[in-house]
Amino acid sequence: MTPDIEAWRPWHPRQMAERLTGIDVPWYVAGGWALDLHLGGGLREHEDLEIAVPRDRFAPIAGRFPELAFYVARDGKVGPATPEALAEQYQTWAYDTTADAFVFDVFREPHDGDVWISRRDASLRRPYGEIVLRSPEGIPYLSPDVVLLFKAKHQRAKDEQDFAAVAPVLTAGEREWLDAALRLVHPGHDWIS
Repeated sequence: MTPDIEAWRPWHPRQMAERLTGIDVPWYVAGGWALDLHLGGGLREHEDLEIAVPRDRFAPIAGRFPELAFYVARDGKVGPATPEALAEQYQTWAYDTTADAFVFDVFREPHDGDVWISRRDASLRRPYGEIVLRSPEGIPYLSPDVVLLFKAKHQRAKDEQDFAAVAPVLTAGEREWLDAALRLVHPGHDWIS
């Protein structure tokens, strides 16, 4: 039986951080939750929890959650996380069979050692030490400029809300990087300064 793709009961980033304490894999909260952590909370409700890891370091992450089943998401469907499916897609959803719901999403990202590589354009590269920030609680999260680059693709209502909340607090360096990345990936985008 394939789980309902709409069945989500996302964990809080705090729960993820507790479960991944001490793991020797660079990981971080991504998406809307990353922006919420950056702002100190109160951004909006979140319908999912996304984390990211280097593509070839997924196995140790999955190993921390033996009670969960992993699925690969693509084209509005989920299927078993077979080696072939993992090779083709970057999103892996964790399913809690007792809750009958997905609880988090793992982005398996391209990288070169300790350097993150954007899946949108491989020329965008930054050291993990530069793009992984920490909340006051110590939860690792993706730098807001990088999160906004990914949110720029769809510009859904929640993405526009997130941009409006976060753009005013970007540092000059974050704004400069975002503008350059948007010019490269989404030329003419209305989020460019």
